[in-house]
Amino acid sequence: MDADVPGTVLKRERTRDAVLELIESRSPGDAIPSERALCSLLGVSRPTVRAAVDELVAAGLLVREHGRGMFVAPAKITQELVAGDRSLTVPQAAGAWSSRLLEFTTLQAGARVGRKLRMSPAAEIVYVARLRLVDGAPMAIEHLHIRAELVPGLSAQELENGDLYEHLRATHGVHVHEAVQAIEPTVVTRAEAKLLDVPELSPALLFERLTSDTSGRPVEYVHSLYRGDRYRIVSRLALGPAAEVAPDREGHHPGIPPGDFAHGDAITSSTRGDIQTGA
Repeated sequence: MDADVPGTVLKRERTRDAVLELIESRSPGDAIPSERALCSLLGVSRPTVRAAVDELVAAGLLVREHGRGMFVAPAKITQELVAGDRSLTVPQAAGAWSSRLLEFTTLQAGARVGRKLRMSPAAEIVYVARLRLVDGAPMAIEHLHIRAELVPGLSAQELENGDLYEHLRATHGVHVHEAVQAIEPTVVTRAEAKLLDVPELSPALLFERLTSDTSGRPVEYVHSLYRGDRYRIVSRLALGPAAEVAPDREGHHPGIPPGDFAHGDAITSSTRGDIQTGA
């Protein structure tokens, strides 16, 4: 993928969402249209459809059967890890984090994102794709979908250098409160491998997060891909009562780079992320 071509990331993202919509409307084992039919249905090229389908096959959501077609994969087994108090302070992570913007635009939410954000598919969202770097090395690809009504005047510079949640708090009075996040293993596609500077099909961690404010209103939907060779998750489980400890609010939360949630808003979670020292 050439990240400098306008719309490339967004086109693949919208195609992926459209195929996901088909998957989520069916049951495990059901067939989905062929790649050729999807090209006609979605009005995109065969390589774009194939890239989206390859990603969903690698993520375990689709199954290809030679000579038969593509089918919805069996449902995944989900295990929830819960800390004793159901909340966790933001842990520390090494390195200097920065961002490189890949795409930044305003568009209609569409069916899938609209459903997650509890808004009309025709309502506007701000779509952002950005590459996250640690000490100058690529670490993750983030796809953010934010209610446009909450961020009037949001600039590309703020997304590269600023703190989105601090911007929401200081400029619009929006206080993020809870982040419900799913994490699962996957592998990177050729396009993602190029951005992350790793071999194709390298292991990765896929984060999917829905962030809500203090009133329970969804604020943003994010899915992020983190390098598996540089990023790991450690679960902290409460096995018994402990002395009261003052929270440390400086640091990093898995899938949420330093800076986000760094100014006092609590989040609900049960996992922590560390950057490994080796590549």
